[in-house]
Amino acid sequence: MNLTNSLLFKFKFRGNFITTPFLLHSNLNFSTNRSMVDKITKLNDALNLFDEMSQRRPLPSVVKFTQLLHLVTKMKHFSSSLHLFNQMCSLGVPVNEYSVSIAIKCCCQLNRTSDGFAVLGSCFRRAIPPNVYIYSALLDGLVLEDKILEAEMLFKKLVKQKLCEPNVVMYNTMIKGLCKFGNNVTAVALLRLMEQKNCKPDIFTYNTIIDSLCKDKLIEDAFKLFKEMVFEKGILPDVITYTSLICGLCKLGRWDEASKLLKQMEDENISPDVQTFTALVDAFCKEGKVEEAEAVINNMIERGEVPNIVTYSSLIDGYCLRGEMIKAREIFDSMTLRGPVPNVVTYNSLLNGYCKNRNIEEAMQMFREMTGQGLKPNVVTYNTMLQGFFQVGHCVAARKLFDEMHAKGQIPDQNTYRIVLEGLCNNRQVEEALSLFQLMGDSKLNSDIVVYTILIDGAGKCGKFHIARNLFHGLSVKGLKPNVRTYNVMIGGFCREGLLGEAKLLYLKMEESGCPPNNVTYCVFLQGCLKNKHYDDVEMLLQEMDCRGYSLDASTLSLFIDHIAAGLLDRSMLKLLGKLVPKELMDDPSLCDWD
Repeated sequence: MNLTNSLLFKFKFRGNFITTPFLLHSNLNFSTNRSMVDKITKLNDALNLFDEMSQRRPLPSVVKFTQLLHLVTKMKHFSSSLHLFNQMCSLGVPVNEYSVSIAIKCCCQLNRTSDGFAVLGSCFRRAIPPNVYIYSALLDGLVLEDKILEAEMLFKKLVKQKLCEPNVVMYNTMIKGLCKFGNNVTAVALLRLMEQKNCKPDIFTYNTIIDSLCKDKLIEDAFKLFKEMVFEKGILPDVITYTSLICGLCKLGRWDEASKLLKQMEDENISPDVQTFTALVDAFCKEGKVEEAEAVINNMIERGEVPNIVTYSSLIDGYCLRGEMIKAREIFDSMTLRGPVPNVVTYNSLLNGYCKNRNIEEAMQMFREMTGQGLKPNVVTYNTMLQGFFQVGHCVAARKLFDEMHAKGQIPDQNTYRIVLEGLCNNRQVEEALSLFQLMGDSKLNSDIVVYTILIDGAGKCGKFHIARNLFHGLSVKGLKPNVRTYNVMIGGFCREGLLGEAKLLYLKMEESGCPPNNVTYCVFLQGCLKNKHYDDVEMLLQEMDCRGYSLDASTLSLFIDHIAAGLLDRSMLKLLGKLVPKELMDDPSLCDWD
């Protein structure tokens, strides 16, 4: 069995392929004339025509079959197109480079590029010379499957061995793949190679690189390429070009420039599309400029543009992050009335907002509304709700939801277990947290320093410091290294237990272990020293903080002031403390009026 015939078994047609003679009751008068083929809009009609053609004697030419093959592929019925290609081979139709390129394209679009290479092998056996379209389809398949290194190797081989002369489509495919992985330098180098090879780049070439540069916040490089495209190459920008640049400027907070570019775009009679407005809305919301984002949506509606679900979701998320839940709900209801159907992401944003504002009743109502709409909660939904329950101390409800998550077939992720363990610990249910941790056995949790830190912190704060200590000392056995938060938690624990000597040893060990203390470390240790009236190391710690450019937080500064007022610390320390007061605390008279 040859390779093309073997593909027939890999791509079995699953639709209603009609093998009987052409339907007598069809109201379409099929002909293999090209104009008639172009009028076909339904898959079944195309399959019926192929069946009728395959029963003619003599068989129609490969050109007629390829026209039909191209039509089915254009309709994105790639599996069906492959089936027809294999039927052509079985019928003995002498396939050519065009029909083969279509078959390879279908393989690649189905993420079966390896089968595309198998068809390429059959080209050589059939003495069909592969053309630029065949190689372009294979390159596109490798890019679609994220096999960018293999794509680069194939492209270089084609150029070096002169197997074909790459055209603009092939260059664009490679540039798309390189930009997909953020390899802007090589993408620009390929643009320069195009120029050397007298292959003119088009708008797609420039748009792809400009968009990638903007996403990587290399806005100056993007504008340099934009000017080259317009003034040197004479290629007019389109809505995609402007949308990329506007989005790039917004990411950098350069709002005035983004507004000017939007006006320039309109002056050139290029109407912003939904993607342009959505990019603006998303950028404004991420910067906390929610009113500006809402103004953009209102502008869209005035222009007759219909905001999509992504646009509305960004705005809802923006209001939720600011804790303005009434406004977020208004936008949600307005969206529902205008047409876009809320999806899981939209509901998750609202749930997150309600939970962060400790409004668990509203969150539960939204959760029920979501499931009532037939939407299936995902892991993010459950994680959000679990966190909300634990924040208000509803541990029983959280446990029920955790069990429901399992029952509904949603597999908890690492973040789920972190939320549950931290929630239990924060609600003084350390034993249950430890039991759950032990039940997990040899899972990823056993190699997660964040999980261990949660348990160490929870045990220490619940008066079970011996458990916290054992967990900490057991980290080296597990091959885990404490991070700065782990050290801070343990130093805090030692200070609570009055073990200032051990706290200092651990503080000194941090630097030796390649994990230098941070601002929090110093504040935790200083508070421990003050509360335990252990003043020997206080001045040394303050001087180190000053050298590292750190500052005191409000609670630590307040504790210092209390000790100085009580005469427990020398007032000469006020000068050093003054250097460590952050700007935001300078205006607080309760903290800074020391005289």
